[in-house]
Formats: sequence, structure tokens, C-alpha cells
Amino acid sequence: MSTLNASDMSTALRPPVDAAPHPAEASDQFRLSPAVKATIRLLVVDDDRTLREGCASVLHAEGYNVTVCGRGDEALDLVRQRKFDVVLVDLYMTPASGLDILKATLETNRDTIVVVMTGNPSVQSSVEALRQGAWDYLPKPFSATHLEVLLGRAVHAIVVARHTQGMRLELLRQNGNSDKITLLGVSPSFRKAVELARKVAATNASVMITGESGTGKELIAQFIHHHSRRASRKLVPINCAALPEPLLESEIFGHRKGAFTGADREKPGLLETANGGTLFLDELSEMSHPIQAKLLRVLQDGVVRRVGSEQQDAVVDVRFISATNRDPHEAVSRGALREDLFYRLNVVPIRLPSLRQRLEDIPLLANHFLTFYWARHRQRGSVMPKLSEATMEFLRSQPWRGNVRELQNVIEHLAVLAEPGQSVEPRDIPIYDAAQVPAAAAEGYPVLEGVLDDAFHAAKDRLVAHFEKEYLARLTVRAHGNMSRAARLASIDRTTLYRLMEKHGLQRARLTGTLE
Repeated sequence: MSTLNASDMSTALRPPVDAAPHPAEASDQFRLSPAVKATIRLLVVDDDRTLREGCASVLHAEGYNVTVCGRGDEALDLVRQRKFDVVLVDLYMTPASGLDILKATLETNRDTIVVVMTGNPSVQSSVEALRQGAWDYLPKPFSATHLEVLLGRAVHAIVVARHTQGMRLELLRQNGNSDKITLLGVSPSFRKAVELARKVAATNASVMITGESGTGKELIAQFIHHHSRRASRKLVPINCAALPEPLLESEIFGHRKGAFTGADREKPGLLETANGGTLFLDELSEMSHPIQAKLLRVLQDGVVRRVGSEQQDAVVDVRFISATNRDPHEAVSRGALREDLFYRLNVVPIRLPSLRQRLEDIPLLANHFLTFYWARHRQRGSVMPKLSEATMEFLRSQPWRGNVRELQNVIEHLAVLAEPGQSVEPRDIPIYDAAQVPAAAAEGYPVLEGVLDDAFHAAKDRLVAHFEKEYLARLTVRAHGNMSRAARLASIDRTTLYRLMEKHGLQRARLTGTLE
């Protein structure tokens, strides 16, 4: 229940001197026509009459279709009988609570955006509201500008969703059970993760995907985006571990002309590029603390300030999906990840199992990859090889430390080398097993001669350097000198690939596509 009195309300709805600009001034995307605004149905539920009527006055002035309610039980009847686009509800209501109203609203119409107001904000209550499906929460007291900015973002999301709905339904009809993104697997642990992704896709909740490298975290992010109300807008990915801090900040937030050496023009960041869509933050725990703090501000109010700017440059409406191959709780405990950012991004956690935990999916995945890469690398009409039962058992027995990505690379290698119509046996599978290293050394494998007599770090550096050089040489040959394709095959970005090649003195030959 709100504890604000009349004087508090006048303060809460009076824009402060340093308030953020009106959303229409901050971003042209929020300038909706009066006709569109009139179609937006809002419900304000609060037992504080002053706050309730103050909010309604501000929203009426903006041109929205507003209904007010002062009792929780009456609000339950309203949301069950009528369809609202946005419900603004106090968390502590009587005789029905704000969470009760939230649940009833989403049960009636899951596309309704619910914003929870609370005069006693806490991490536990706010996170619980978000887990139950709230779009955002609004701590009291709040200014009229804060209310307008938040509702502007919500309404923008509704307009995008209306535009997307027809396209989304048509894509679902055309793609049937494939759901636009191929997610192969029958194991219970994997299907559980997929079903959770399907459920959360229809909401605006932030999602944090965890799992070992190569388990398909970005594919799940694509699945969520393409099944969301934002499917007609962009999914913008960024690898937080691939860029140094200054460049990462510029990529995410953009920069002003002259902000640093080489900034010869205005550059919008990926947050502005993803406006109305989804931003995928891969390897989140590698992001520096200053950037995390700046990102938290965007999560809270949608306001973006570019590098080198002294003003707020844009207001964005972005859904956040993050991923990490480390334990996020451990990252918080050791200080690598801010706790407040973690709570904002970890509203719905999805854990992807390793390939070792879904052995029943290996035959399905192996045959799928073989079909795909045989069609890519071979002439039409050539007979595809067949994986024997012994080969399937061999594949199931492997540790697959690189998970699905490693299996994918092994099968592509096989598709390139196998003979048409061949029955593929275990000896034909290009698997590197670390347990075989001593045997290789005993057979005179050159790089290992004497290496085990060196100091640990010297031996490790020697082996790693040899592996990197050999891997890059073969990778570039496989990609026929195409660095973009080589980076995709290795599942690394081109910047990392070029850095490794420079480290080992390797260059692309202009004509042959081999390494000099």
C-alpha cells in the first residue's frame, strides 16, 4: 500500500530540474501519432487516490485511453473482462495484491505489459515481480517525466508487437514445428531448456543463458528472439570478450565525433541499433565494471549516453539476453559481475546441458550435420556416406569438450574427406584424444620430443604455439584463403584470427589461398 501523501504526489509528478528529456525529445521513434496513442488502453491501479489520479492526468494529457481503479478486487474483475495494453499496478494492494493482479492480467492476455509500482522497493520483491512476468517496476516516488519515459518505452514495444504479430503468425504457419530455428534434440534436459525458452520468448523478461562453450547459447538466443513480439526487429549480438574495454564501450553505446582519436564522425551504438529488438550479450562476465555500471543505467530507464557525450542521446526499448560459459553466481561472488546487474539480467535463467549429458541426441545431430555439409561441399547427386552403428557408438563414447560445436566441426571434416557412398567407420572419424598424446610421443611425434622434460610453463607454451600454428595453417587451407569463412569454421571472430596469424608470422597467399 502506498504511503505517499498529497504533498509527496505533487513532488513525485513534478519534473526535477535535471530530469531526463521527454521521450519525444530524446528519440524520434517514440513520436506516435494521436490516433495511435488513442488506441493504447491503459489501466492504473493504486489505492492512493492522489497518485492514481495524478498518473491518469499525465497519461490523459499524452493522449492515451486511461482507466483507473482503487481496489485490488475490482482490478481483478476489470483485467478479466477487458483487454488492456498496459497495466500500471501498485504492488501492495488490498484485498488482492499487485502480484495477484499481475497473474490474472497475464492469464487473460499474455501480451499485456504490466508495470509494477512500489513504495518499498527491494531486490526480492522486484525480482519476484519480474519473474512472475512484470515488464518493469517503478519505484516511488517518481517524476512525471520518469512515468512518461517508461510508458513511452512500453507503448513503443506494443506498437512493434502489433506490427510483428501478423508476420510472426505467418512464419509459424510456414515453418510448422521447426519454429524458424532448428533445435535438434530429444533428451529431457535439452527439451526442458527449449520449452523454457519458448515460454519466456512471449514475454519481455531478461534471460541469462549459461552452459559450456559450444552448447548452443547463441542459437537459443535466436530462438527466443524469433518467437518474441520483437521478431520483426533486429537481434544484435556482441561478444564482450572479443573487444578491449574502450572499443567495447564505443560499440555498445556509440560515440560522439572527437570523443577519442579516430572518432571522426558520430556513431550510434548497438543499443540504438537494437532499439525495438533484442541485444545479445555473449560472455557477459568478461565486461568491465565501468561498462557494467553504464549498462545498468540503460536497463533501468532506457536512456543512452554515447562516449564523449554530456547529454542523453537516445531513449531505447531493448530486450536483453545474456550468456556466459561460467557460473554467474561465482562471477558475482568474486566481483567479476556486479550483483545489481546480475539481478536485472538473470530474471529467467536457462541452463544448457553439455553434449555429454545428452548422448541420445548425438546420432540425430551427426546425421543432420552430415546431410548439411555434404550438400554444401559436394556436387549434387553424389551419394552421401552413411554412419555405421559402430561409428555412432564411437561418437557417443567421446568426451566432446567442445560440445555440439566440436561435433559439428568433426562431421564437416568428415564430409570433406569421405568418399561418396562410403560406410563411415570409427577409424574414419577425425578425433583428437588427449589420452593418446603419450603414444604419439612414443611413435616419434616431432613436437613432443623432449617437451616433457621442460619446465611446465615452457612445455605448455611450446605445445600451444605448435598447435596454434598447425591449426591456423589447416584452417586457412580448408577455408580456401577466405578469412571470414575461416573465422566461422573456427567459431572465433576475425579480429582474434588475424591476431593469431600475426603472432605466428602467417599471411594469406593472394592467389593460392594457402599460408606463406
